[in-house]
Amino acid sequence: MAVAFKEYLRGLEPYTPAPSIEAIKRKYGLPGVVKLAGNENNHGPSPRIAEALIDAQRELSCYPDMSVGLLGEAIADRHGVRVEEIAFGNGSFSLISLIAQIFLAPGDEAIIPSPSFNWYRVASMSAGAAPASVPLKQDKIDLDGILRRITPKTKVIWICNPNNPTGGLIESGELADFLKKTPDGVLVVLDEAYIDYVTEGSAPRSPELIRKHPNIIALRTFSKVYSLASMRVGYALASEENARMMRRVQQPPAVSTYAQMAALAAFSDLDHYRYVVSENKRGREQYYSGLASLSCAYVPTQANFILFDTGLDSDETKEKYARGGVLLRAGSEFGYPTRLRVTIGRPEENQLVLEMLKGFMRK
Repeated sequence: MAVAFKEYLRGLEPYTPAPSIEAIKRKYGLPGVVKLAGNENNHGPSPRIAEALIDAQRELSCYPDMSVGLLGEAIADRHGVRVEEIAFGNGSFSLISLIAQIFLAPGDEAIIPSPSFNWYRVASMSAGAAPASVPLKQDKIDLDGILRRITPKTKVIWICNPNNPTGGLIESGELADFLKKTPDGVLVVLDEAYIDYVTEGSAPRSPELIRKHPNIIALRTFSKVYSLASMRVGYALASEENARMMRRVQQPPAVSTYAQMAALAAFSDLDHYRYVVSENKRGREQYYSGLASLSCAYVPTQANFILFDTGLDSDETKEKYARGGVLLRAGSEFGYPTRLRVTIGRPEENQLVLEMLKGFMRK
């Protein structure tokens, strides 16, 4: 007789990652692939990281610094918080799962805007909680709709800001008003994976919000603007009590030695950070102009990706791109049958996407 697993896991849909470059090369027999499907940073990491990783070799025989001390101090100084108000994880995935493990239980509800990052649903259901979807309104997270959806069973609200896959930003005033109306007993998780790319509007300052509302946890990652996706480094800003509980429950060590030293080097290189943000803004304008010339509607974005409508079947268009060596995401994954989501890459990569799209639409 098979060992029984938790019954509430039976209906859990697995997270679907973007295919790897190697998988697409083998599938279509391609010499190379431009990957623009994972919202990664194709401008690359800070050049300082190479030296940091050489230094890290001396410590490979030792366990990592369990406290993530040097990186924690740098982050605390940048954000104006105390190191006791920070918890680290093996990327945002692990932090999201950790939060669900701590704050959700069978019978609870977790509110999730739809569409948004699917791992919120996986993590919530893995903890036995029921996900409660609130559809976007005109491609923006519907904060009023979320407030109306709160019940006595609601324990966590997941908010990706800017939202993935639409790129829309909840500005500071909107969020402050929402938080005033949210019950104190409901945890609001602000996933700010793309907040570094915001160049327009008023981005919320999560450390200040947490001081006013201890029922907030803000998540940051080194996978996007710092281009360290393979290193798996994420951190949470939270009240001291919530951060302490996260550190108590998480599996040690949270971050490897290589990842800690690479992240510290990247975090200290503000010139490279500004370069990436500037280049992303330039790429954003490149897409706006190119898509407008093709009469393709798009969602204005404050992230490092853009969602646009071709009027064509998204799965078929994604396949055509893949055969041509470009990997992006079909909108069908998010409930948009004719939209595509593409990472904003280097200028030549962006131009390639637009030129290929022009050919597809002409045919």
